Amino acid sequence: MLQSLHVHNFALLEDAHAEFTPGFNVFTGETGAGKSILIDAFGMVLGGRASVDYVRSGTDGLWVQAVFDIANQEDIKNILREQGLEAEDDLFLKRQISAAGKSRALVNGVQVPLAVLKQIGTALVDIHGQHENQALLKPEAARLVMDTFGGAALQAALHAYKKEYAVYLDAQAKLKQLEQDNAEQDLLMDRYAWEIKEITNANLVVGEEEALEEEAKLLQNGERIIKSVSGAFEQLDEEDAVLSRLARARDELNYAARYDGRLAAFAEAVDSAWINLDDCRSELADYLSRSDFNEERAVEVQQRLDAIYRLQKKYGGSTEAVLAYLETTQAKLEQLQNIAAALEKAQQALAQATKRLGVAAAVLSKERQRSAASLGQSITTHIRDLAMPNGSFQIAVTQLERFAPSGRDAVRFLFSGNLGEPLNDLEKVASGGELSRIALAMKTVLMNSAQVGTMVFDEIDTGVGGVTAQKMAEKIAAIATVGQVLCITHLPQIAAFADNHIYIEKQSSQGRTATVLSILDYNGRLQELVRMMAGATTSRAALENATELLMGAKSVKEGLRKDASQK
Repeated sequence: MLQSLHVHNFALLEDAHAEFTPGFNVFTGETGAGKSILIDAFGMVLGGRASVDYVRSGTDGLWVQAVFDIANQEDIKNILREQGLEAEDDLFLKRQISAAGKSRALVNGVQVPLAVLKQIGTALVDIHGQHENQALLKPEAARLVMDTFGGAALQAALHAYKKEYAVYLDAQAKLKQLEQDNAEQDLLMDRYAWEIKEITNANLVVGEEEALEEEAKLLQNGERIIKSVSGAFEQLDEEDAVLSRLARARDELNYAARYDGRLAAFAEAVDSAWINLDDCRSELADYLSRSDFNEERAVEVQQRLDAIYRLQKKYGGSTEAVLAYLETTQAKLEQLQNIAAALEKAQQALAQATKRLGVAAAVLSKERQRSAASLGQSITTHIRDLAMPNGSFQIAVTQLERFAPSGRDAVRFLFSGNLGEPLNDLEKVASGGELSRIALAMKTVLMNSAQVGTMVFDEIDTGVGGVTAQKMAEKIAAIATVGQVLCITHLPQIAAFADNHIYIEKQSSQGRTATVLSILDYNGRLQELVRMMAGATTSRAALENATELLMGAKSVKEGLRKDASQK
């Protein structure tokens, strides 16, 4: 439920704030006061269209914030949790647009992608205006309304159908792939056999590549390594080289240490150095005798690496991936060698899936046929209350030649607005005013199936008056017994049913004009109803009529609430 809406620097709405109540919230005011602008702002904070053109002139940008109570809306909380957002009972939505056109969407103070805001907004609020009336003419509209009206039994049938449809598509895809493989069998078998032979003959070993790369590095620098090691060996092994000099130094120190014990440690250090270097000389000699840095081995290693790299590039990027590809290809070759049996098995699987899907489709069609008569009758009853006494509305459910994602049914709205006129497709015969009334009739019928907590009617009463206006008011009030309704209206008959009446007017100050929102008390409502009925003329009769409207509306609402509580 919407608790409050705060709009800042949105066109004429300089800083407008409104509190909302459960039930029926009504907006009234003179034409051009800014009622539709307020709905535009509300739609924007729900993820709707935004434009820099909305930014009030002379300001840096606009923002709109809506606060919702979602204590009893677990579906909304689940959406928040899926997005990693806190799911508290109060939900804060905010949209900001800078004068430069930069947009930000925030949920509970956390910036989110616009798509997330829109997902949440769609689940929270249904805004109904002329655009939504036209949506009834879209091909899928009839089926969606039907499925919503059908209740738990139809939803269970739809869920079962979609489950079987997924199996059917999978079986169909597998058979198609096998048929394609069969058509190309000889070519594929030759290709798979060649690939298997190429990889198998390579005798790949995991880890071999790294070892060869290390060896290649040595081989590529072999000549330089041998030259350097030989040079080092000569410095140790030549006559009068380091070892010979150390030996002489050791002997001299050993002699001196016989007379001065303090030199013994130095003699031992030199002796130790000589031993270490002598060991090093021996090991270098051994290294030089065993080393085989020849060009043939370097070429051999590089060729092996090139073969490994080529296979990796062709089959997967690593030795592990190439071996995995080999295993998969061997399985494919085996399947091709037994493709006749695989085809037969796939054909049987598709036949079984088709049979099960046909049964599920029949159950779904039966549920839709059952609901169609009831829904058509209910909508007909309501449109006849709305100045179409001879109107008739039906839902036609016919079978398609193919299975579709949502069933095998073609669902169409049929309508006749006048006595003696045959039923025809809704889009062919309904006028704009008739569409508006049909839409309200549907909302009334579906009010207990509504998936959202707040519904907005944007001037749904255009072109309506008299008794029809009264009936329209009663139907919107009935919807408000099971959810929150926001309604822009020019009709006193509808405004009289408000549980919360918000008056919208333009005020001018210091050379600027701004739209201001006011919550009307009982006397304020009386005066507004008088204005709506009689314009600037205020008379005792007009006041009495306004009073009667309020009293009558109160009585009707009490009856509606009593009926709702008993259901």
